[in-house]
Amino acid sequence: MNQVKFTFVLLVLSFLAGLGGAFTYHHFRPAPLPAYANDNPPAYRRVNVSESYPKPPLTGDFVAASAASTPSVVYIKTASTSQAQYDFFDFFFGGEGRQQNVISSGSGVIYSADGYIVTNNHVIENSTRIEVIHNRRSYEAKLVGTDPSTDLAVLKIEGKSLPAARLGRSREVQVGEWVLAVGNPFNLESTVTAGIVSAKGRNINILSSQFPIESFIQTDAAINPGNSGGALVNARGELIGINTAILSRTGSYTGYGFAVPVDIVVKTVKDLIQYGEVQKAFMGAEVSDLNSETAKKYEISEYVGVVVTYLEEGSAAAKAGIRKGDVILKVNNETINSKAEFAEQVSYYRPGDKVTVVYRRGTDTKEAPLTLTNREGTTGVLKRETFSVEGLGADLEAVSKVERDKMGIEGGVRVMNVRKGLMGRLGIEEGFVITAINRRPVTSPKEVADFLANAQGRVIVEGVDKKGVGSYYQFYF
Repeated sequence: MNQVKFTFVLLVLSFLAGLGGAFTYHHFRPAPLPAYANDNPPAYRRVNVSESYPKPPLTGDFVAASAASTPSVVYIKTASTSQAQYDFFDFFFGGEGRQQNVISSGSGVIYSADGYIVTNNHVIENSTRIEVIHNRRSYEAKLVGTDPSTDLAVLKIEGKSLPAARLGRSREVQVGEWVLAVGNPFNLESTVTAGIVSAKGRNINILSSQFPIESFIQTDAAINPGNSGGALVNARGELIGINTAILSRTGSYTGYGFAVPVDIVVKTVKDLIQYGEVQKAFMGAEVSDLNSETAKKYEISEYVGVVVTYLEEGSAAAKAGIRKGDVILKVNNETINSKAEFAEQVSYYRPGDKVTVVYRRGTDTKEAPLTLTNREGTTGVLKRETFSVEGLGADLEAVSKVERDKMGIEGGVRVMNVRKGLMGRLGIEEGFVITAINRRPVTSPKEVADFLANAQGRVIVEGVDKKGVGSYYQFYF
């Protein structure tokens, strides 16, 4: 009997709860959901309790961007010969040392439909053979030119109607926007990773050329070994950079990737194709970022712009009235707030181009028009010339006027591309600038080659190393 009463009470309570729910819904029901233009409400998904916010979907724009960009990215294989290693007996008895064949790989981007490929200089540096693989087809590539100052190189393959990358504008790239990195990490063809632009105008001091241009786009899209030379593209699939470097203690991706902005790439590629060398413009002024130290040294109160720390005598900047300690604010109406931005802005121009510089001296703001020059202080087109003779084991190049003024030397000859031969046996490092041999100044590559070819007895080679420190080599013939 008790069981019957309990069941009856439970049914009554359930009925009353239902009536209360119906009454509540009728009087307090929510307003109808808003209509959408396409009559289809957006898809919602269940969010796990562990997630703070819903993650944005990775479909749509990323699928289209991947489809647009992956056909333009190629796989690059290179073969090179490592520098010969000499021992005691090789040096004194004319041994040829030991060499090793090295096979490496990287990525590249099809720049034009007729077969021009852009990649990193460090991908193909010192290569004896370059192979480009696209859609499983192999092409032997010809090296058109390199630019160590931007770590870029241009190759040419024999092809027609190739899928050239669609070019974007890196100056329009915004911090925080989505990007894709496309390349061949770990020998995996056409791998796509996603991330955002973390920063622009990054200078990370990795380029060892005399006048490096480091104004990288920083991204957290995964970039690993093999990605070098690959594409950084925006959500529309447009090329906005060439992936170049990572910051890592292990050699693999740890969250920091860097790409050369496409605006720099475009100017570099055009120059290499047209002239075989980048026509670099110089203002004749070096700048530093403003911080507490530089502001105190030059008595600057506002932390805006970049401060001039070196001025070449007789340069375009000096002729325009700019002085050491002045603060450059703009170049051709482009605001300058870092050394990287200054280098990038100047890199867009060629010798002979006219620019207007806005700068501040004390409390006065001034404006100066000037004409940019080349590395020899003129406005003409220059082509780099190297000198080499059989058995020398290196290329020699005269040091430019801009470099001579900076190093404080009257003349000099740079040692480049050290390989099997005399220079390697003597231990002279690549990048060393020879200023004198046996106290006799040298100004041309031929002078160096002739002297070493006929040297006897004790020889002292004086010069400046890659760090700008004076040093010398001593040996006996």
